[in-house]
Amino acid sequence: MQGNLLAYLYLLPILVIVNWYWRRHGRLERASHAALKAATEAGMLEPPTLHPEIDHRICIGCKSCVVACPEQDAHAVLGMIGKKAWLVGPSDCIGHGACKTACPVGAITLVFGTATRGIDIPVVKPNFETDVPGVFIAGELGGMGLIRNAVEQGRQAMQSIVKLLKAGHSNQHDLVIIGAGPAGFASTLAAKEASLKSVTIEQEELGGTVAHFPRRKLVMTQPAILPIVGKMKFKEVQKEDLIDYWRDIEKQTQISVNYDERVDSIEPSPKGSGYTVTTNRAVYDARTVLLAIGRRGSPRQLGVPGEELAKVAYRLIDPEQYRNLHVLVVGGGDSALEAATSIAEEPGTDVTLSYRSGAFSRAKQKNRDKVETAAAAGRLRVLFNSNVKEILGDTVTIAVGEKVGKLKNDAVIVSAGGILPTAFLKKIGINVETKWGTE
Repeated sequence: MQGNLLAYLYLLPILVIVNWYWRRHGRLERASHAALKAATEAGMLEPPTLHPEIDHRICIGCKSCVVACPEQDAHAVLGMIGKKAWLVGPSDCIGHGACKTACPVGAITLVFGTATRGIDIPVVKPNFETDVPGVFIAGELGGMGLIRNAVEQGRQAMQSIVKLLKAGHSNQHDLVIIGAGPAGFASTLAAKEASLKSVTIEQEELGGTVAHFPRRKLVMTQPAILPIVGKMKFKEVQKEDLIDYWRDIEKQTQISVNYDERVDSIEPSPKGSGYTVTTNRAVYDARTVLLAIGRRGSPRQLGVPGEELAKVAYRLIDPEQYRNLHVLVVGGGDSALEAATSIAEEPGTDVTLSYRSGAFSRAKQKNRDKVETAAAAGRLRVLFNSNVKEILGDTVTIAVGEKVGKLKNDAVIVSAGGILPTAFLKKIGINVETKWGTE
């Protein structure tokens, strides 16, 4: 009798733990099914960037990837279905890559594009060197749009460049860095830390793509290591605060960036090694070149009559300038949704958001929620399956399905993404591949 009692006392905690585990597992399973169903019904199954591909033959269902995903607290990105890990919120995945690192059995591969949506990516080796010796790529141009990833790539690319430069050369400069976004900024700091003779060129302003974000946009970052400075501890910070932080570092470290300088060509140096980089201001002779120019290249245009009018813009700078105006925003990505919702908050605005597809499959859940809230409040009009046909002085002709009509209009913002600078890359000799769900 006493032995049975002791056995029960020992078994009771185990039974409680097992029961707790299965109840928790069941909740996660139901939530994962619901998330995947919602994404499927909304047509939001296309990841916007680097994302995990899970081999269910190898997955052991340990949930390490689910726990490791930094986005998981905000929305379900990874989940468990049938005791296997699944990408249940594809459009919310922004390419952290923590899931692959956390997987103990190597069941996760990080890929670009899908079987139905290809992404153009320049061919880059593991050391960030392209198939043109001495020319390197880091950051968004190589498919890494996340700030932390871009900073880390810039830092690692510089390590590879330093190794290459150890062999010596006869060029005037060790390195020309093109672009001062997250990757270019980190690379510039790393070049100074390594005492390299380098030049950094930026055709616009500090921050690259980040500088083009709408005013007060929250920039999600994970801690990253900046050369000389150390850890960037931001986790959620507004665009202006991040840019100011970088400007302070620029002053403190006394790094030099040539702003408002545009690269016209990159050609092999007549010295036999390195490259001649020609800009609108100068000519540089350098052993190596690092491209950190982002993917936008030139903005994607609509190709419709009237697009040349002065009221048409391709990025939002300040929502206040559209106060009391009739505004049309075109696009379905995060930049379009953020532009539309921020303008809709301004007094007196009449805002229409036009998108050619039936769902915002490329936008984050947070931005989709803001659009739904603004539309429900009557501050924003959303036109799915619509296309702009003509832009006139005070109206816009737009087709919604088979119906064609006109909207009163004072301004148009086209946020349809950018065209990868493929011609520029190919002129240098860099190959560009279209990734259809491959590494």
